Amino acid sequence: MTAPARARGSQELIRAEEPVLAHNYHPLPVVVARAEGAWVEDVEGRRYLDMLAGYSALNFGHRHPALVDAAHRQLDRLTLTSRAFHHDRLAGFAERLAALTGTDMVLPMNTGAEAVESGIKVARKWAYDVKGVPADRATIVVAADNFHGRTTTIVGFSTDETARAGFGPFTPGFRVVPYNDLAALEEAVDETTAAVLIEPIQGEAGVLIPDDGYLAGVRELTRRAGCLFVADEIQSGLGRTGHTLAVEHESVVPDVVLLGKALGGGIVPVSAVVGSREVLGVLRPGEHGSTFGGNPLAAAVGTEVVELLETGEFQRRAAELGTVLREGLAALVGRGVVGFRARGLWAGVDVDPALGSGREISERLMREGVLVKDTHGSTIRLAPPLTVTGEELRGALGTLEKVLTS
Repeated sequence: MTAPARARGSQELIRAEEPVLAHNYHPLPVVVARAEGAWVEDVEGRRYLDMLAGYSALNFGHRHPALVDAAHRQLDRLTLTSRAFHHDRLAGFAERLAALTGTDMVLPMNTGAEAVESGIKVARKWAYDVKGVPADRATIVVAADNFHGRTTTIVGFSTDETARAGFGPFTPGFRVVPYNDLAALEEAVDETTAAVLIEPIQGEAGVLIPDDGYLAGVRELTRRAGCLFVADEIQSGLGRTGHTLAVEHESVVPDVVLLGKALGGGIVPVSAVVGSREVLGVLRPGEHGSTFGGNPLAAAVGTEVVELLETGEFQRRAAELGTVLREGLAALVGRGVVGFRARGLWAGVDVDPALGSGREISERLMREGVLVKDTHGSTIRLAPPLTVTGEELRGALGTLEKVLTS
């Protein structure tokens, strides 16, 4: 019999994973056992400030009391019915999420990739039923360097060879254009175009923020061309950038918004496709579904997430502390940082490659008690929980300075 996890050290547990877990991740060598707020603790009792927040799944921190309480209360009542029956939590969740996002209808799912796949299906169905695109001719325009998930359809229109290589053949019907290029987008759109699918901010690519006016231009172009604007807000949405949705920075209202990650409060996987009645109303019974989508536990936690966002507190915190983040990073430019992009509590930081790769910088920060994650090359991402304090944030920036200048 193996020893209980609490009695085993980090390296022993990491070695134990090697023969039994598929190697689809390369985690930092830290084994987390407990967490609360913006802090995690490893199996040996060492504490770390979490500056990644589960890629925005933990916008409200680890084990937020209101979210944990909502989950506990629901666990004592009902966890799953499947959509074969109604349950008493789903309508309230859908109504409040639609109100929060200014939309008409909600399609509940589980993971972010499921939300993207569902959005693709809905856009194609709308193109055939409403726009009148001939059968099996619908196209969707996407941006280079996108990250929408890792299912086979999605990686088929990725430009990341690590994600694509070895997984074909791929689903046809997608056109890839450069991000932040309205002229290229306009050239790619034609009478077969069902939708333009983009991230308002490209997270995996290094928190790439488009030029002012780009999102408004996408909205105007799609409206003029008679196709849908589908915004993937799975990482950027639900308070991360200082607004409920990142598209609000340009007062843009897409036809469809894809949500996930933070919608589950870091407790259960919850995602959703939200949009206009004209678009989501094309679905009929049997055309799409999910056994766990909109389950009672997910709806209970999701409703509490919406309630937290309804106050505007977390959006304000992200905006105010985002200023602290930007100012701290600006002070490091030329001192190990060669550039950065930030919006709200989200930043992509380009480190001088002479100082190490993004992975190496992440490992050095880990040894100093701060957890981040690298993306491409020498870029690291910072996305602390929205519950982080100014003191904690400044401490993390101080640690980054120490790592880069020591």
